[in-house]
Amino acid sequence: MKIRLTLAVLVCVSFTVSAQLSSDLTVVKQSEATPVKNQANTGTCWSFSTTSLIESTTMKDGKGEFDLSEMYTVRAVYTEKAKNYILRQGSAQFGPGGLGHDVIRSIENYGAMPEGAYSGLLLGVKNHDHLKLDAQLKNYLDSLLKKRPVPADWMVGFQGILDEHLGKAPETFVYKEKTYTPQTFAKEVLKFKAEDYVAITSFSHHPFYQPFILEVPDNFLNGSYYNLPLNEMIALTERAVQSGYSVMWDADVSNRYFNQNAGYAIQWEGSERPKELTPDLPETAFDQTNRQQLFESLVTQDDHLMHLVGVEKSAKGKKFFLVKNSWGEIGPFKGYINVSEAYFALNTISLVVPKAALDPKLKSKLGIK
Repeated sequence: MKIRLTLAVLVCVSFTVSAQLSSDLTVVKQSEATPVKNQANTGTCWSFSTTSLIESTTMKDGKGEFDLSEMYTVRAVYTEKAKNYILRQGSAQFGPGGLGHDVIRSIENYGAMPEGAYSGLLLGVKNHDHLKLDAQLKNYLDSLLKKRPVPADWMVGFQGILDEHLGKAPETFVYKEKTYTPQTFAKEVLKFKAEDYVAITSFSHHPFYQPFILEVPDNFLNGSYYNLPLNEMIALTERAVQSGYSVMWDADVSNRYFNQNAGYAIQWEGSERPKELTPDLPETAFDQTNRQQLFESLVTQDDHLMHLVGVEKSAKGKKFFLVKNSWGEIGPFKGYINVSEAYFALNTISLVVPKAALDPKLKSKLGIK
């Protein structure tokens, strides 16, 4: 993921919120979502977006409203990346980026905790900034690989760097007058199960309706994604929202069509930028073939993960998805962006979707119980 530089400070004055929506679009369906947060100077959008998905899912399933710690998960995933990097002798990805399935796996293995128990911010610090942390972690691992044998206790030093920058994570914490570990909180309070979430993509260089390992740099876990035809991936996304669920959206945003400050991502036609972004601008046609070409030519890349929470339509009936970003409350829609169906179709890398949102026939096709 690309690091987003912003100094906006998020102040949460209420918990469950609705987006400030575009007057040019009509909301068809919108799921509940927690307030927009700010990943600030970090590459941890994968944790913010997927954590937001889990928070929304707990509300939908009647388990309650939570403000979960993104940085507890970030810490756990950094640990897994470090182990992988050492065992692969430096021939692997190590950096701040990640994918949605990293969060799902982390909560399953390491548990979770409320933001109030672990913010990942040192005393007096208001904004996340991982530039020094990321560099120090990488330098430490590279220095280890220059030695043989690698010291058996190398993880102690790695955890020390995380403690220095993020603070030490508590082994236990109190939530509603009861003491939990991260594992018991995830199991007993969140009632979290990794099997309740499904990773989806759509690329034609692998067979449809079968899982494959998605070839993007941040897939350090070699995680598999169920492969759907493009039209079915779009339909699945809309069905999830119509059912009251939401979707983690992994996409390319490093292009001229994604404009958070304007509040729209629209795949407009032509080489010249329109004077004004409006929902009913003519857009580039999309299909499985041009989507695949953009991916294989490295135009469409794994840039940024967000939380897709709504379906909208324009005055002329064009479909849009309402997306919650993690760059703070910037832009006209206070941190939300309206994403056209064409933009979604051409720029999506992957999704994480609650399994309950999948159509029974699709689950049967994919062999999901």
